[in-house]
Amino acid sequence: MAPIRIGLLRHAKSSWSDPDLEDHARPLAPRGRRAASSMGEYLRREELEPDLVLCSSAVRACQTCELLGLTPQTEILVEDRIYRATATGLLDRLRSISSATRSALLIGHNPAIQEAAISLATDPAALTGKFPTAALAQFLLPDTEWRELQPGVARLASFVLPRNLS
Repeated sequence: MAPIRIGLLRHAKSSWSDPDLEDHARPLAPRGRRAASSMGEYLRREELEPDLVLCSSAVRACQTCELLGLTPQTEILVEDRIYRATATGLLDRLRSISSATRSALLIGHNPAIQEAAISLATDPAALTGKFPTAALAQFLLPDTEWRELQPGVARLASFVLPRNLS
């Protein structure tokens, strides 16, 4: 059985130029657009495009997803429940993924994304610093199914920041 690959991506930098916009409606800032595009290039270059994307319904998360430029074969589900989910809620959602799916990317918000990453990691100390916008934590879970996902079982394969991409 191939290992499961999980990506946890915090949405890219949002714009605060319109203070009257509700949080859910805030778009990406120009810096966020560049970071999301860079992260998409990274995913393609490293052959890490997921089978499935679970994306928050917030505008900035949806724009982040769009700017990744994923292949048409990638299934993308935009879900309201990811917008305000806790780390536990995110892990519950991951547990419900079909066993036919071997890789998934969840695009969400802090603090839940960072807390979910720390919870999953076999070495949580590797993720206790900042989890900036457009940061991506990639995990591998050998010999398991989504429904068996538990805290402390995933090996952190990489933690990528957009500012470190060339």
